[in-house]
Amino acid sequence: MTTAAIREKLHNYISAADDKQIKAIYTILEDKIVNEPYDWSKDKEFVAELDERVRRYEAGIDKGHTWEELEASIAEMKKKRAAK
Repeated sequence: MTTAAIREKLHNYISAADDKQIKAIYTILEDKIVNEPYDWSKDKEFVAELDERVRRYEAGIDKGHTWEELEASIAEMKKKRAAK
């Protein structure tokens, strides 16, 4: 599994975790978080992933979205949820 994939899985887990889980994770990682700030520009695998995403966007393989499109999509989802 790539570092980018692991990072995404952790991000998704942390986003959904309850307070107790967040505190436990922080306790485990506290020393690293406080003493060793993450410099993404030195993470070769992460930078390669970003470069690949840019390449795919510029080649027209992956579509980008404007901020306005994102806001409209979120508004539509909220409207659908409210109608249920």
